[in-house]
Amino acid sequence: MDRIWLKHYPPGVPAEIDTSRYPSLVAMIEESFAKHRDHKAFIFMDKALTYGELDEMSRAFGAWLQSKGLAKGARVAIMMPNVLQYPIAICAILRAGCIVVNVNPLYTPRELESQLKDADAEAIIVLENFAHTLQQAIGKTNVKHVVVASMGDLLGLVKGAIVNLVVRRVKKMVPAYSLPGATPFNAAIAAGKGMTLNEPQIAPDDIAFLQYTGGTTGVAKGAMLLHRNVVANMLQIDVWLQPVLDKEPKVDRLIIVAALPLYHIFALTACFLLGVRTGGQCILIPNPRDLASLIKELTKYQVNHFPAVNTLYNALLNHPNFGKIDWSMLKCAVGGGMAVQQNVAERWFKATGCPIVEGYGLSETSPVLTVNSPLATEWSGTIGLPMPSTDISIRDDANNEVPLGQPGEICARGPQVMPGYWQRPDETADVMTPDGYFRTGDIGVMNERGEVKIVDRKKDMISVSGFKVYPNEVEAVVASHPGVLECAAVGVPDPCTGEAVKLFVVKKDPALTEAELLAYCRTQLTRYKVPKSVEFRADLPKTNVGKILRRQLRDEMRKVETKAA
Repeated sequence: MDRIWLKHYPPGVPAEIDTSRYPSLVAMIEESFAKHRDHKAFIFMDKALTYGELDEMSRAFGAWLQSKGLAKGARVAIMMPNVLQYPIAICAILRAGCIVVNVNPLYTPRELESQLKDADAEAIIVLENFAHTLQQAIGKTNVKHVVVASMGDLLGLVKGAIVNLVVRRVKKMVPAYSLPGATPFNAAIAAGKGMTLNEPQIAPDDIAFLQYTGGTTGVAKGAMLLHRNVVANMLQIDVWLQPVLDKEPKVDRLIIVAALPLYHIFALTACFLLGVRTGGQCILIPNPRDLASLIKELTKYQVNHFPAVNTLYNALLNHPNFGKIDWSMLKCAVGGGMAVQQNVAERWFKATGCPIVEGYGLSETSPVLTVNSPLATEWSGTIGLPMPSTDISIRDDANNEVPLGQPGEICARGPQVMPGYWQRPDETADVMTPDGYFRTGDIGVMNERGEVKIVDRKKDMISVSGFKVYPNEVEAVVASHPGVLECAAVGVPDPCTGEAVKLFVVKKDPALTEAELLAYCRTQLTRYKVPKSVEFRADLPKTNVGKILRRQLRDEMRKVETKAA
């Protein structure tokens, strides 16, 4: 298909990016260290780390990693929330020529062991709050070097000691652990300052990150993100946002809120890398679910760039202190990770004057594939247009491109797309087409402007008497009811229709009833799409990013059915 979307690009956005601009992420990072040396790079609990300090500390830590025998290409895991040690660790690992393996700090010992073994990680940097999990997993892995960080490490002697005391003794957030031979983070930095970083030659096709994902099958796999993949996506995001950044009042250096965890690909690129690339300052939020603390932090800054997921935007809008935040300098709010719902987008724009720009991507694509125009002011219901240098093709199961307006699997080709999964050629073959497109596992439709609308995940689709029901559509209708705070729709077995739609709802209005909600659905949805039952809950299971876990809800229902049988 011709790139019909190009004629609808925001003004000034090129059709192609220069993928050869930086030979590696390290070259890009070190350019920023030189250009923005005295500027603040990251802020955590009011403590700022400048680009110069990030340069010195990551150089020292990289030298320390090399002194432990970690060769180019060695996998080094990071298991931390958003704290100052995280950007230092990423830069150090990359500068040492090693590969970053991001780990969810909330993993169970089983999940952690599985990922460390699959990546064959030789070292790990862990926040002490999660060291007890590592203790239970490390014995069956090849991890030889452990660095343990503490929340207060880089906050200064007095403040750091107080923070560590509160975290350990008052809030009791550090379970007892034993990791003999582990090195404290500050000790590794101090030792590395007396060493020399041997700067390896890093090529565009060298792996920068092993980004683990359930992908389309639910089995955790490491997407191999090359230096050129991540550089390309960062440059794509940079040029796409330029039209809104050029609007008055202009901003010298972006203030970016990293409320999403840096181990997630969305925050890694849209917060960390975009911030470093542009010389911006990133506000690190370790726990966005603590809304009171998040809002208190946001009131200290005139934020310019706020990537988040629908659930976080919704939660903020419903918080009584939301009005205390000054959004007058907000240039861009990027929604990703899950569908942005119309009522949330409209309320956000009314409250802040800045639209939520919905985008779409996956771990396998570094991540961004499509985005709405940052200049748009109305919710489009789409995930936008393909990024520069990116081709999107909507295909059927036989790999044939379907006509415009017809649903099919979203397939993508571009410089940000991974070459494959780590040591899984069969899995790679399953998701790559013969002509080099990546099969996303998402069902979508493209319109005549080239805008893509996600219908749903292949695996989340519900079949009611042979009719396809997409949970996103049902959830969008239910979420528009004024009495609903959050919702999720899943398929459950039904003796008459094969499957039926079951709805899980968190109420905003305590008086809301099942009958009232189903009556509302009947006015908005055709009969077979209307939920058969509603279960009200105090909350819904979510990922650490805030994405509602439909799969967990389905699994819970299966367990209930099994017990009943």
